[in-house]
Order: sequence, then structure tokens, then C-alpha cells
Amino acid sequence: MPLHPDLFVPTPEDWERLSPEELAARLNGPQGQGLAGTLGARLGITFLSVTRQRLLARMPVEGNRQPGGRLHGGASLALAEELASMGAWMNLDPRRQVAVGVDLNGTHVRGVVAGDFVTGEATLAYRGRSVMVWTVEVRDGRGRVSSLARCTCHVVPAS
Repeated sequence: MPLHPDLFVPTPEDWERLSPEELAARLNGPQGQGLAGTLGARLGITFLSVTRQRLLARMPVEGNRQPGGRLHGGASLALAEELASMGAWMNLDPRRQVAVGVDLNGTHVRGVVAGDFVTGEATLAYRGRSVMVWTVEVRDGRGRVSSLARCTCHVVPAS
């Protein structure tokens, strides 16, 4: 399957000249609304800061609620996997490798019923030749942890 045509994977020169915020803006797609046709765009995920070891993004609560009015736990986990997957891609040469999520688990510790956005922060916990493990904290608008997640990405040869 071909890569998304708007997927931005920084070159070594990009890492040298662009700030984490400028790198994040490039991940938000040409219109700043995400990569068209992806779940991240549908959920309204916007990257705020990107390094090879840490990514920060936000997602609106509105439009991602469960019928009971709280932020849907699946939306929080989708945010976590989006961060981990994009983080893995930031550590690869896409001409030779691709990353795919193979394990995702999370614990929802606090419901989110108010606020405009939640923020997810992914941190690279382990980087091997064929596996990367990311820890992700999702926080409400007041900075309180609402979900904790771990995502494992498998690194495979590009085909």
C-alpha cells in the first residue's frame, strides 16, 4: 500500500533547521487539518510539537464523545496510537522501513466531560531495530491525566 501523499517525514536537514513546532505543523497536512482521509483528521487531531523522542498533540472533546457525554475512551486511545505511530515514523527512513502498531493498551483514570481539547504527550520508552514502545499521557484542559496508554510499533521493511 502506498504512503499517504501528504505524509511528511523529515530529512536530516529538516531536523537541523526546523523547530519542533514547525515540524508539527508539517504533520498537520497542507491545509493544517490533518492528512485527508485518515482517522486522525476525522478526530481533529492537531500536532503541536514533534521531536524524535516526544510528540505533543491535541484533540477536541466535542465530536469525540460517547453517548453518555464523556470523551470516548476509544478516541483517547486513537489519539495515543496516532502519536506513537507518527513518533515511530519520525525515527525511520520510509524508503526502507515502515512502522505499524501491534499493541495498544490504556487505562482511563478520569472522565473528561468539559473543556475544548485534550492533549496527548507521547514519549519514546524503547527503541530497538524492529520494535519501538511509546508511553502516552492524555490530559484534560486543566492538565489532569485522563488516560495512560502504551503503544508498541513494529518496524518492518518497506515493500
